[in-house]
Amino acid sequence: QVQLVESGGGLVQPGGSLRLSCTASGIIFGIFAMGWYRQAPGKQRELVAVISSTEITNYADSVKGRFTIHRDNGKNTVYLQMNSLKPEDTAVYYCNAALCEYDYWGQGTQVTVSS
Repeated sequence: QVQLVESGGGLVQPGGSLRLSCTASGIIFGIFAMGWYRQAPGKQRELVAVISSTEITNYADSVKGRFTIHRDNGKNTVYLQMNSLKPEDTAVYYCNAALCEYDYWGQGTQVTVSS
């Protein structure tokens, strides 16, 4: 019943921007912490950004100052605005919803940063 659906990935040149979206269903969205994670080929999945139900945010050092996470509880949607993109940002980006013992994941969306 729970679904997290990501969109907005694609191919972008270095220095460009993308905005990822994740829309959730089947959860009480406003009480879940929401996050974005990414996984590059041959690498472990890593946290990119998280936002709590009270809109406290945390970012990986590698994206601070470039990425912004935002949530719209009225739309059950969390966004990741990505600016000044670098080739090392290339990865599959996954949406996460977490509350107590509940931990849900989206299917992922590919982001490729290349000339």
